[in-house]
Amino acid sequence: MNSFGQRFSFTTFGESHGKAIGCVVDGVPAGIEIDEDFIQCELDRRKPGGEYATKRKEDDKVEILSGVFEGISTGTPIAMIIYNKNQKSKDYSNIKDLFRPGHADFTYFHKYGIRDYRGGGRSSARETASRVAAGAIAKLFLNELDIKVFSGVSAIDGINANNFDFNYAKKSEIYCLDPEIDNICKQRVINAKDSHDSVGGSVTIKIKNSPIGLGEPIYYKMDSVLADAMMSINGVKAIEIGEGFNVVNLRGSQNNDEISEKGFLSNKSGGILGGITNGDDINLKVYFKPTPSIFKPLKTINKNNEEQILELKGRHDPCIAIRGSIVAEAMAAIVIADMLLLNLGRDIKSVKQAYLKQ
Repeated sequence: MNSFGQRFSFTTFGESHGKAIGCVVDGVPAGIEIDEDFIQCELDRRKPGGEYATKRKEDDKVEILSGVFEGISTGTPIAMIIYNKNQKSKDYSNIKDLFRPGHADFTYFHKYGIRDYRGGGRSSARETASRVAAGAIAKLFLNELDIKVFSGVSAIDGINANNFDFNYAKKSEIYCLDPEIDNICKQRVINAKDSHDSVGGSVTIKIKNSPIGLGEPIYYKMDSVLADAMMSINGVKAIEIGEGFNVVNLRGSQNNDEISEKGFLSNKSGGILGGITNGDDINLKVYFKPTPSIFKPLKTINKNNEEQILELKGRHDPCIAIRGSIVAEAMAAIVIADMLLLNLGRDIKSVKQAYLKQ
């Protein structure tokens, strides 16, 4: 499937080394100011290039094709396109019949019977630029309600943040949340790159000012849809919400968030109870595997099931968590936008407010 969302939804198209990639965003309410400079700025945060990312140079210049008139959303689908400018398909010609370990080559070939060896085709992380464009539209919607989504890198190669400064992360070259470990993490990335290897990392996301009541039990819960959104990102292998994995080490008396007249006294739930937001900050952590594209000889097989040695060429991120943080942030914004629109019909009072004359 190439679409995500129920009321606020998007569909992406295109391949890593095709002519273009893009998306169609549907369900955007009419009357929102569509700031194209903001959308481009979001894409610039994710685009390749720099010391800590792939050397592929793409402007990621987005062009809006529909759904906007005189800078305002019309309520019709917003189509956006990003033309690929710097494909080097020849870098992959030597592996056109080989399966890259850790990649989706093997499973895509056995599912579809077609081997698009040019950087992974549809399974490439290049597709995520379209998600960031869609997420920028979602953020413009959320801004109308003062709902904010923040992200940052909280761990790289086993070095974990002790402080979470989302304002600092905006300025960091690797979107690191903790200034105390920023340079250490940068060096870990460079060390992996210099040794033709890669490192994994985690990303922390915070959503502020979410209203109480978002989430559609039982099969479209806020936490389950956030997990769905994050696990759909290339390279993500796990997600935590609130206290996450550590709940197995706690007793109920430690894990329950007690409540006072001023609100919750703690936030181990991560802002979600029973799949519904409780008005507290929504906190989640997303775990990215090490980039599978590394420049070390690896054992593999070809399409004829013959054993081979893979020696990869090309341009690849030594740590996909860095740019992945921007993608995860975009997907979180899309989930919240979708849940806001779904929540409008939650009871008869809200329906009457929308349709009866005041």
